[in-house]
Amino acid sequence: MELSLLHQLGIAVGLGLLVGLQREFAASDLAGIRTFPLITVFGTLSGALAAELGGLILGAGLLAIAALIVVGNVIKLRTGGADPGITTEVAVLLMYGVGAALAAGYTTPAIVTGGGVAVLLHWKSPLHDLVMRIGQEDAQAIFRLALIALVILPLLPNRAFGPYAVLNPFNIWLMVVLIVGISMGAYVAYKLLGRRSGALVAGLMGGLISSTATSVSLARRSRTAASEVGTGAVVVVIASTVVFARVLFEIAVIIPAQITAMAPPLVAMMLVMVVLSAGLYLTSRGSFEQAAQEHEPPSELGAAIVFGLLYAAVLLGVAAAKANFGQAGMYVVAGLSGLTDMDAITLSTAQLVRSGDLGHATGWRLVLVGALANLVFKGALVAALGHPRLASRIATVFGVALAAGIALLFLWPG
Repeated sequence: MELSLLHQLGIAVGLGLLVGLQREFAASDLAGIRTFPLITVFGTLSGALAAELGGLILGAGLLAIAALIVVGNVIKLRTGGADPGITTEVAVLLMYGVGAALAAGYTTPAIVTGGGVAVLLHWKSPLHDLVMRIGQEDAQAIFRLALIALVILPLLPNRAFGPYAVLNPFNIWLMVVLIVGISMGAYVAYKLLGRRSGALVAGLMGGLISSTATSVSLARRSRTAASEVGTGAVVVVIASTVVFARVLFEIAVIIPAQITAMAPPLVAMMLVMVVLSAGLYLTSRGSFEQAAQEHEPPSELGAAIVFGLLYAAVLLGVAAAKANFGQAGMYVVAGLSGLTDMDAITLSTAQLVRSGDLGHATGWRLVLVGALANLVFKGALVAALGHPRLASRIATVFGVALAAGIALLFLWPG
C-alpha cells in the first residue's frame, strides 16, 4: 500500500511540475512550478485519506484549494495585478482532481489529463490564431457537425428496418457522421494551411473534401486561365488518387478485422494512381501556379441528409440486386452510385461484407467498379467544363487508370 502511494505521489509531482513549468513560462502570478506539484500531491494525499476516512476529506481539500484561489486573487486585486482570465485557477482545480484520480487508481486517465492540461495551456497562441481564422460560416459548420454527431445520432433507433433487413437508422446516420467528420477535418486542415498552397497540398485536401468538386472548380478556372492547365491537371489527379486512400480508411473503420482481405487490390489501384500522379507532377512542374482553391464548409445539414438517403438507397439497392439479379445487378448499382459519390457505395459494401451478406472478393470489386465509374464521371466533367488541353491530359491519365482497374477486376485472383 505504501509503495503504491509513493508511486502515485511520484507521478503527481511529475505532472504538477509539467503544468507548473508551463505556467511559469506564461508568467502566472497565482501558481507556478512549485505550487502546481504541491496542489497535485495534496489531491493525491486527500484522495488516499478519503479512501480510509471518508469522502468529506476530499471535499474539504477542494474547498481549501478554492479558498486559496480566492485569497490569491484578492491579494492580486489589491496590488493592482489582477488578471481577468481564470485559466490558471481552473488548471489548479483540475490538477487537484488529477491528484485525487491517481489516489483512486485511475493512473492512465490522470496522466493523460495532466499531460493534456499542459499541452492545452501551452497552445494558447495557436488556438487563439485558429479562432481568428474561423469565420462565422466556419463556426456554424462546426456546430452543425456537433448537431449531426452529438444530438441527432444518439436519438436514432439502433435496429434494422425494411426489406432485406439492411436499413438501420443509427448505422446509416453514423456513416453520415463519419463522412462529414472526414471532410470537416480536411477542411480545418485546409484553413490552417491557408487558401493558397502548392498543387500537392491542394490535391490532398481536394481529395479529402470532395474530389468531384475539386475537378469541377479547376476545370472551370482552366477555361479562363489556360496557364493553370498544368496545375489543374496535377491537382485533379492527386485528388482522385486520395479518393482511394479515403476508401481504404473507410473500409478499415467499418470492418477493421477484414481489411487485409479487401485492401490489396484497392492498394494496387491506388499505387497505379500514385505513379500516374507522380509522372504528371514531374512533367508539369515547370508550369505550376499556386493552387488557390475555395471550399465550402462540408457539414451542411441538408447535404448530410441527402448523403444519408443516398447511402440507404445504395445499401438497399445492392441487397435487392443481389437477391434478384445476382452479381451483375450489384455491379450496375455500384457503377451508378460511384458516378457521383464514392462514399455511399464504399460504406454500404463494407456494411454488407461485415454482416456476411457479401464476400470479400465481391466487396472490393463493387468498390473498384464505383471508383472507375467515378473517374469516368470526373473525366466527363473536365471535358465538358475545362480547357481542351486540360481535358486531354486528364483523359490520358484516367484512360491508363481505367485500363489498370479493368485488368484488376478480371485478373486479380479470388
